[in-house]
Amino acid sequence: MTESYDVIVAGGGPAGSTTAGLLARQGLSVLLLEKEKFPRYHIGESLITGCVGVLEELGIRERVEDLGFIRKRGGSLVWGKKGRWSFTFAEGEPEFPYAFNVRRADYDALLLTRARELGVTVIEETTVKSVIEHDGRVTGLRYVTRGGTETEADARFVVDASGQSRVVGRALSEVNWHENLRNLAVWAYYQDCAPLTGEEEGNIFIEHVPDGWFWYIPLYDGTHSVGYVSSVKAAGEAGTDLNQLFERKVAESTHLKAMLTGPRVGAFRSARDWSYASEKFAGPGWVLVGDAAAFVDPLFSTGVTLAMLAGSATAKLIVALLADPAHEAQLLERYEESYKRFLADIISFVTFFYDAGLDREAYYEYAQALIDPAKLFFPRKDFITLISGLNSLQPIFDLGLTPAR
Repeated sequence: MTESYDVIVAGGGPAGSTTAGLLARQGLSVLLLEKEKFPRYHIGESLITGCVGVLEELGIRERVEDLGFIRKRGGSLVWGKKGRWSFTFAEGEPEFPYAFNVRRADYDALLLTRARELGVTVIEETTVKSVIEHDGRVTGLRYVTRGGTETEADARFVVDASGQSRVVGRALSEVNWHENLRNLAVWAYYQDCAPLTGEEEGNIFIEHVPDGWFWYIPLYDGTHSVGYVSSVKAAGEAGTDLNQLFERKVAESTHLKAMLTGPRVGAFRSARDWSYASEKFAGPGWVLVGDAAAFVDPLFSTGVTLAMLAGSATAKLIVALLADPAHEAQLLERYEESYKRFLADIISFVTFFYDAGLDREAYYEYAQALIDPAKLFFPRKDFITLISGLNSLQPIFDLGLTPAR
């Protein structure tokens, strides 16, 4: 069987659903292939405000509000020389002063549903088998449904939003790992724990402990996502299994151990070696978006927001290059440059922030040096802007969609 579309998107997570939905909204025929059946579990529950504008663009911000997720207005940290401190997104003067802590199964299912509503053909429980190429250009994908039907789908353009599976990127680009961010995480869920209160209500809580740090994310009904992150090297030197390591590090904490007042519900989960970037983000007929392109350490919860911002930019990019194929190479180059530039800033900042022995003013000033070298704003505001997934001075994806002729 052979099918034809304007665009094929591999992957139905936040990056894929956003890209596909916004393309369909522009009148393009879009096929989205997803290997799982939604709703499905996924880690990465704490969002930042940079994604809220994309929810507006998709027309579903109010629906996200109606799902009853916890509003996240900022963060509270035990990090650096001066003990516990906090920030609010509103201090950065964003368009939207809060984000959400979400159940990813519900959140991602809503995004995929919206893509369907906007006209995307969505096929779940589908395995992409190979990339179709002609004369050095990607022209489609071969896929197999759960029922065993194998199909070739042709397209004017292909988007890889398949996360770490990288169903297109794996065939077309190598991956570079960030060696100084080779970390692992072990996490679980706890119920009836002590919530943050007052101005900290809804905040993600982060506490540094020897050799690592914890996240503590309020989700719903008193449930909290609690995870410990450490370098692979430090965890290996600890000489114990990850579950025991988690419990031992909780005991070493100052604040977290007093907050874990309720029982753990469910088993521990773990992941490791997640910080990487593809060498190439785009090429003739294809582009990578979200985790298929790169993933950065979860310290500042950038994953979902960067995926959705990139999805929004990718949709605009594809509309432009399909209308003006002669400038495809130029537009793809701008996409890759802007994506890598923002990633470099985030990676540089995360690496610097992992030095937990500094004054918080040092973190503010480093953020300013990255995104506001002219010092047009106060350093604390630049810090908040950066970790909101935004930029004070220009769009993260500054594509310049009117190519010079």
